This record gives sequence, structure tokens and C-alpha cells, in this order.
Amino acid sequence: MSTTQKMMRAAGLLMLANLISRFLGFIRESLMAGLFGKTAATDAYNTAFILPDLLYWLLVGGVLSAAFIPVLSEYIAKGQEKEGWKVVSSVTNLIFLSLCSLIIIAMFLTPKFIALQVPGFSPENQQLTVYLTRILLLQPVILALSGITMGILNSYKIFWPSAVGTILYNASIIIFGAIFADSGEAYSISGFAFGVVIGAAVNFLIQVPFLRRIGIRYYPIIDLRHPGVRKIVALSLPIIIMYTLNQLQVIVNSNLGSNLPAGSLTAIWYSYRLFQLPVGIFALAIGVAVFPTLSEQAALRKFKDFLKTVSGAIRLLIFITIPISVGMMVLRFPLIRVLFQHGEFTPRDTELTAIPLLFFALGITAQAIIQVLPRAFYALQNTWLPVILGVLAMVASIIWMLILVGPLAHGGLALAVTLGAVIQMVLLFVFLRRKLGKIDGRRIVATFIKTSIAAAIMGLSVKLSADFLTVWFGIGKIGSLLVLLSGTFIGVVIFIVIAKAFKMEEYALAVELLGRKLRK
Repeated sequence: MSTTQKMMRAAGLLMLANLISRFLGFIRESLMAGLFGKTAATDAYNTAFILPDLLYWLLVGGVLSAAFIPVLSEYIAKGQEKEGWKVVSSVTNLIFLSLCSLIIIAMFLTPKFIALQVPGFSPENQQLTVYLTRILLLQPVILALSGITMGILNSYKIFWPSAVGTILYNASIIIFGAIFADSGEAYSISGFAFGVVIGAAVNFLIQVPFLRRIGIRYYPIIDLRHPGVRKIVALSLPIIIMYTLNQLQVIVNSNLGSNLPAGSLTAIWYSYRLFQLPVGIFALAIGVAVFPTLSEQAALRKFKDFLKTVSGAIRLLIFITIPISVGMMVLRFPLIRVLFQHGEFTPRDTELTAIPLLFFALGITAQAIIQVLPRAFYALQNTWLPVILGVLAMVASIIWMLILVGPLAHGGLALAVTLGAVIQMVLLFVFLRRKLGKIDGRRIVATFIKTSIAAAIMGLSVKLSADFLTVWFGIGKIGSLLVLLSGTFIGVVIFIVIAKAFKMEEYALAVELLGRKLRK
């Protein structure tokens, strides 16, 4: 089996798992929307993730996304697994002890952090946010262990245990959220928070048996002088700085959103979840699948193969995400009605949620591509440059938030995120081309143009058909479902016909990627 086929198999597996996981995620969001609507309680729940996420990315996210897999893959590729396990043990022990210490401090400082984070919240809602945040602070340590385990298995090109763990993670949130939820009691939303913590534990435990299969070797050491540990620290430092600064963007978003009408942050959150669906299913799966291969190709200095891998991944993402972006913009109203409009979630909430979704959907392709391009730099063990570019894009996004929140309210906050992603994508393309000498630009641009033409024709056809069918079926739950399914089917057929007429290579890759899973 060729390297490309192995990557396609891994990406297909991850896509299938992500699809199931995202489906469960939408059941979770739909359950929460039906029970609590778009209210101050849901604003508190969504805000409560910010501090735990900050601590996770401060100590763990940069290590896993930029340094852990490339360094461990290099040891494996060179037949030095024993040294690799010493590095893994040292890094794991250091992260565990540091994270536990920070979480204890954070438990005491949570009220002050929340007061600074969302000054527009009422005192009662700030108290609820503090309560939920303290529950969720139990998650980062478990998530860190789960992430490190996933990084080890991915370095050995074993992907499915973590994929299954993600599915069980969302299932746990649904179960515990449903058990404890009471739409008349705001604090009962804590059932979802407890589900997050328990789900993280299940995600970790499901992966542990596979560590034994690959011959885990644990050493109770923290060897900061080991070259591998030093390399991971050096590679992780810029990523840690970037992710920490990125939380500034989240803080500004929440700060500005907290002064908008109640439920605005929830509208952004729900629309963000919808827009992240294709990014999570396709882009993240492809990025995770190609990363170990890119790291191995870079370690063995196979730069021709490296460029081919990067170009193929980007072109495939363009081919997949542009029509999804257009389809989501055209069908956003029936999509939101089907998923969220029931119980306490009203038609007015649907209208408000559709606004940020429109602006988020514009950036799907850019967000997808920046799941791959930074990993190309990380595989080359160059982490400072993509971090600098990411920080520049983040600053631009914050500036756009301050400019756009006035005229566009919560829609302006979503548009600012999209503009930041586009800026980051362009900068990454420019500098990766400078580093590699070429980036297969002509083929990438050709794919973009052909895909955009096909998606534009598809979008116009879907819009006309959706408007016509809405008159017949109405805007109720069943009618919206029929419009959504009909529009999706029409769009897929039209796009495939045009792609085949253009004889696009990416169409064959997509069929290979998706067809194998459908046959199974």
C-alpha cells in the first residue's frame, strides 16, 4: 500500500469517527437548545470553557500540535524508540505536575477571572459561570493525558482509538446532560459540565490498552537535559505563546458579546459549531492523518514527497470545503431550524443565529487550510514562523472585532474571525512557498478556480430550488428537513456533474477517500 493510500485510509477513518462525533455533538447542542434555549444560562456554560481551555493550551496544546509528534516520529524513524520513550515520560511528568499546580491556583482565582472576562453579565450569571468553570477545571489534566496518549499512538500511525474516544466523549456529555437537566433551573446545566469531565476520562481510558500493545515504556523521570526534551520545549514555546495570546481573541469576543443582548454569545457559539462541522470532519482529519507522514518525510529529507503531500492535502480540502461553504450559506435557515428550533429555542433565535453563521461560513475553506499549513512548518521543526504569522492574524481579527461589533453586532464578531483566518491562510502560503522554493501554486489555484465555478453554479441552483420548495413545504420542522435534504441532494449532484466535466483530479481523490468508508 502506497503512502498516499495509507494517508487516505487514516483520513477516511478519522472523518468517519469525526462525523459520528459531530453528529452526537449536535444532538448535545440540540438537547441544550431545547432545554435552555438561547439564554443567560447557555452564555454562562459556553463562557465557562475559556479558563480551562486557556490552561490546556498553555501547557499541552502547543506540545502536542507542534512538537510531540515530530520529535517522537523522528526517534521512531531512526530506530531509537528507547530514547523516544524517555522523552515521552519526561514531558508527560512535567506537564502533569505543572498543570495540577496551575489548576489549584485557578480554582481560587476563578471569580476574579470571570469578572474581568464577562463584565456585562449579571451578578447571578457571573456566579453560575464561576460554578461551571470550577467543574470544567477538572478536565484539562485528563485531557492532557488523553492528548499525550493520542500523540504517541498517532506517531505509530494508530488513529482509531482516539477517534472512538472522541465519540464516547460526546456520548457522555449527552447522557449526563439529559439526566441532570431541568429547564426551570439554570444550575442544572451543570450536568453537561460534569459530562465533559467524565467524557474526557472515558476518552483517555479507551486508549490505554493500545499503549501496552505498542510496548509502552514509562520512566518516572523529568530529564530537562535530554536533547529530545529540550527540542520539544524549544519547538513548543512559540506555540504555547501563540495559543495563550489567541485566548486574548476569545476574551475580547466574550467581553464585547457580554454587552450585547442576552443570548448573543450563544448564537455565536451555535453558529460556530455548525461552521466547525466540515472543518472538524474533513480538515482536522486530513491534517492529523498527514502530520506523521510529513514529519517522517521531513526527518528523512524527502522534500519532493513532502511538497506533494502538502499540495495534495490542500487541493483536496479546497475541493471539499468550498461547496460545503456555499451550501451552508444558502441552506443556513432550514439547517438551524432542523437542529435547534424546538422547545425554548424560538424562530427569532433561528434568525439571530443565522447571522453569524453566514459570516462564519465564508471562512470555512480558510479555516480548513490552516489545519494543514502550520503542520507543514511543525513537521520541518520550524514553529516560530507560523506562530508569528498566527499572532499577526489574531491582532488583525481583534481590530476587526472592535470595528465591526458596532454596525453588525454579533455578526461582526463572526466576520472578524473569518477575516483573521483568511489573513492567516494567505501569510502561511506566502512564507511556506519562500521556505520550500515552490508550493505547487498553479495546481492549487486551478483547483480553487474550478471548484469555485462549480460551487457558484451549485449554490444558485440550490437557492432557487430551496426557495421554491419552502413555499410548498413551509418552515416547520418537517418542511425544513425536506428542504434541507432536497437542497443537499441537488447540490451534490450538480457539483459532481460539473467536477467530472472539468476532469478534476481531486474528485477521484475524494471518491477514494469517502468511497472506501461508504463501502465498508
